[in-house]
Amino acid sequence: MGFTNFARKVRDTSLPYGHRVVSLRSCVQLYRPLGFEATVSYLVHRAGPFREDGNALLRALGVLEASRAAWQAELRVYAAERVEAKRRGSRTPGARARNPNQPEYWYGARRGAALHAVAHWRVRLRDTGLHDELGRTVDRCAADCLEAGGMQGEPERARLDACDEELRRRMEPPAYQDDSGAYFRHRDLRRVVALMRTAGTDG
Repeated sequence: MGFTNFARKVRDTSLPYGHRVVSLRSCVQLYRPLGFEATVSYLVHRAGPFREDGNALLRALGVLEASRAAWQAELRVYAAERVEAKRRGSRTPGARARNPNQPEYWYGARRGAALHAVAHWRVRLRDTGLHDELGRTVDRCAADCLEAGGMQGEPERARLDACDEELRRRMEPPAYQDDSGAYFRHRDLRRVVALMRTAGTDG
C-alpha cells in the first residue's frame, strides 16, 4: 500500500484510533528523511503527542505530507534536468552531482529538523555506547553543533570531514562480514555526521 492510501487511513475517523496511528507510522516508513525513529520524534516535536491526541495526529500527517510534497517537487525538477542533460549527451550524473531520489534532509525545515535529529541520534548512540575515540569525537562534534545551533566554521567542518572519511574507510568490505555490529555503529555515526553538515546550512 502506498503513502496516499496510508494517509487516507490516518484521516479516517471510522477506524480505531490505534489503526490510524499505525497508518501514520506506515507513512513514515515510506518517507523518513531523518531515519524512522528520528522522523517520528520530529513529528511529535512539531505536532504534539499524536499517539493519544487526534488533532496532533492530523497535524503530524500534515507536517509529513508537506515535506514529502516539497521533496516530490524537487524530484520532478531533477527528472526534467536529467532529460535535458541526456539530450545534451550527458548520460550519467557526476559522482558529486545532487541526486534527490533518496531524501537526505527535511524539506521545508532543513536546519531545524537536522538539529532535532542530531539530538535524537546523540541520545541513541550514547545509550548503545561510544566504543572508541572516533565515536567520542563524533559525540563531541554533535554537542558543539547543538550548543552553537548548527553553525559550523572551517575547523568544525574539517573535523567532520575527517570523521566521515575514517568512518567510510571502516565500512569498506569486508567490514560487514567481519563485524556487523561495528558496521552498523559506523553507519549510524555517518548519519549523524551528515545531519550535522545539514544543520550547518541555511533553511
